[in-house]
Amino acid sequence: MPLTVTHLKKYYPVHQKEPGISGSLKSFFRREYRDVKAVDDISFAIDTGEIVGFLGPNGAGKTTTLKMLSGLLYPTGGSARVLGFTPNERKPEYLRQMTLVMGQKQQLNWDLPALETFLVNQAIYEISDEQYKRTLDELTELLDLAPLLKKQVRKLSLGERMKCELAAALLHRPQVLFLDEPTIGLDVTMQTKIRQFIAEYNRRYRATIILTSHYMADVTALCKRVIVIDHGKLMYDGSLDELAARIAPHKLVRVELATNVEGSRLDSYGKVMKIQEQSVELLVPRSKTSEITARILAELPIVDVTIQDPPIEDVIARVFEQAALTHNATAAHADD
Repeated sequence: MPLTVTHLKKYYPVHQKEPGISGSLKSFFRREYRDVKAVDDISFAIDTGEIVGFLGPNGAGKTTTLKMLSGLLYPTGGSARVLGFTPNERKPEYLRQMTLVMGQKQQLNWDLPALETFLVNQAIYEISDEQYKRTLDELTELLDLAPLLKKQVRKLSLGERMKCELAAALLHRPQVLFLDEPTIGLDVTMQTKIRQFIAEYNRRYRATIILTSHYMADVTALCKRVIVIDHGKLMYDGSLDELAARIAPHKLVRVELATNVEGSRLDSYGKVMKIQEQSVELLVPRSKTSEITARILAELPIVDVTIQDPPIEDVIARVFEQAALTHNATAAHADD
């Protein structure tokens, strides 16, 4: 496995101060701290060429994990191995094979054209002129960079800057990509282009990719497998489809009817979510989908019927809701 995480932990001591003047005086003479468990004993492994969605609510520990895997943070406990290296040792041989792209950070020089940053990265990564030209030509074609390379970065749109950021991060052809919200703030068209580029880079170079995103379209388009964490704990690691089947015990049955049918009659098939003229949306138990669909076809004037899983956003939301309930219950028990 090119990437293995074993019981990885990252704890931060956080100063606790009581309110008011007395609290300030007390903390002046004796500070009290508590550990915040940003990442709390997680383990997983990722194979060569996998694109894995790394999901969780804000503050779940996603970015902290990626920073440990890229060597920016030293773990409190546990271990990580990427491409045979220990990330926090930050050996040059490792840094030449990985990259971390953060959608809310930038490496491009604001006052210079992106091409100037590319040349700096060529020197940093000791890329030969031949490989640099070949890789830049490929990235320029894939990301449509030709009109952007000689423009001052400050004059580029957010989407154009993100494309240049990706190119700068990939000039050395890394084999492991840590992508933290690479499409944040982009419009739908640009999100699609970035997703297409990531998929193509993965196909060409069999790169191993961990992707965090709050846009579920990124995850569903790129990832067959997802890892879900919350409050630093691993909640789920497996197939996206299996997660939907486990968490969402219902299917959406959308029906187009030849004539209007009373809502009270439709209640016998499942929970009526929506009725709009002859269009009906029903929520039915997953285990009874075949049986109920057969009844609908036999008993109603059907024009068309489709069966779908609930939107993945709803599934992930349910995971987080369950995690929050478990966390709150555990915290309340600890207080007792």
